[in-house]
Amino acid sequence: MQLERLGVHDSVDAVFPPEELADELADLPVDVRVTDDEGIGACDAVVTFEHREAFADLEWIHSIQAGVDRFPFDVLEERDVVLTNSTGIHDRTVGETVAGYLLSFSRRLHDHVAHQRERRWERPDWDEAFTLPGTSACVVGTGTLGRGVASVAGALGVRMTGVRRSADPVPEFDEIYANDDLHSAIGDADFVIATVPLTDETHHLFGPDEFAAMREDAYFVNVARGSVVDEPALVDALESGEIAGAALDVFETEPLPEESPLWDMEEVIVTPHCAAYTRDYFRDVGEIVRENVDRLETGEDLYNRVV
Repeated sequence: MQLERLGVHDSVDAVFPPEELADELADLPVDVRVTDDEGIGACDAVVTFEHREAFADLEWIHSIQAGVDRFPFDVLEERDVVLTNSTGIHDRTVGETVAGYLLSFSRRLHDHVAHQRERRWERPDWDEAFTLPGTSACVVGTGTLGRGVASVAGALGVRMTGVRRSADPVPEFDEIYANDDLHSAIGDADFVIATVPLTDETHHLFGPDEFAAMREDAYFVNVARGSVVDEPALVDALESGEIAGAALDVFETEPLPEESPLWDMEEVIVTPHCAAYTRDYFRDVGEIVRENVDRLETGEDLYNRVV
């Protein structure tokens, strides 16, 4: 692959200014430029947040996210386009976000924020608040995100269990279950946390049966993809009291529609698909891009190659 012009697509503005990444990579031995859809034809490769059909004419696409479900693998393989992603940079940020959700529920912080808006001085009932040591969390998906969640939440005294293809141990977890034992795993946890990638197998992985398997006092957290959850089934579980509450960063339709009942539920925390956001995001992406430009020079396999 001969790389002369690397574009930073303006869609990354959803996460950070594209100029920040272009400046970060300005010392590379290639021409780095911010580009829009019209200018992509002048590039050999692109760093992007979204996919465009025109990217199939390039040699290399780098996604600033870990998830690559929006990219057409079959087309890219047919056109011999390399796709890499940003797996590995989100473990701490997503882990801290999830820890924030857990602390909000345990220390009732979301209630206090809501009451502040109404200038309402209202303490929680004597038995509402609790501390995290002694609780348990089941993380479904023990990849980079899941291990990051386990590392941060585990440090707060939460007993961490995980669900993955096999029951082989994973260092950050106290116990691992195989996928076939999903219901047993989530049935014994105070918090159930989804961190799986979106695939055909994980689409609507969490539905009526899964929410029925959870404890009535358990909270559900989704920092994976919206479509790993059957959203109407989640709403039903919340409205019926089948589970205690939920913290949701991702949704089947984004932005979350105004008419969604999730907005108005007291025990639901809604965040706008930003669990991984950090002021250093562009630097973290830049490290991977820089590494791969170096590898192109030496003929090595690209880091985080997906296609």
